[in-house]
Amino acid sequence: MFALAALMSLISQVSGTPYISGGDSPAGTDCSGLASWVANVASGRPAFGSRFNTGNIEPALLARGFHYGTAPNSVVIGWNGGHAAVTLPDGTPVSSGESGAGVKVGGGGAYQPQFTNHMYLPVEAAEMNTEPVADAAPQNPPLEPAPPVIPAAPVAPFEPEVPLDPEAAVGEDTAARDEAPAGEGPPPPPAPAATVDPAAPVDPAAPVDPAAPVDPAIPVDPAGEPLAPVAEPGLEVTESQRI
Repeated sequence: MFALAALMSLISQVSGTPYISGGDSPAGTDCSGLASWVANVASGRPAFGSRFNTGNIEPALLARGFHYGTAPNSVVIGWNGGHAAVTLPDGTPVSSGESGAGVKVGGGGAYQPQFTNHMYLPVEAAEMNTEPVADAAPQNPPLEPAPPVIPAAPVAPFEPEVPLDPEAAVGEDTAARDEAPAGEGPPPPPAPAATVDPAAPVDPAAPVDPAAPVDPAIPVDPAGEPLAPVAEPGLEVTESQRI
């Protein structure tokens, strides 16, 4: 089998070669000579030195591995008793001697209505270079998708505090004290201060409160103790005037 690049290189080399009947070199060739060059390169042979003509083209193509008919992705050669032309695997038509010109790219190629015979040599897809090369790294590798955004948890709505019922609070506090075990309840409130009856007799031996009001008629020493009255000269102190 062959590579398409080798055929394209051959056509580029011989394009414009003058038409010379029976020629078999870059100096010039005819229609079947160009078909011979293409068939030789397609079958792995040297391009020049083994040409055929329209009279022996069929057995020459069979010897080079060609099949009857036409097929896509193949070298196709069409001919009749007086002319031959070629269509390359990529669809490029080439010929020699058409319209008075030498080797050229263009024209009807192997699929001209005048041709009654066709043969082809298939080309594999790898040789056509129509599929991507295995394990070829892409020029621009695709970007990785961004991770999904996790939504934040919803915030619970604010609930205002329930106003305290004073009566209920007092009832609950009383019930808590009643249910509390002995020795663990709140301390008892302090006893109110004792009141003094002003009419009650005063014990002379009892200490006098410095903050208590003082009777100006009764003398008192600096310690707060009442003093015995002092008799004036010539006067006698009666028992009622003694403390």
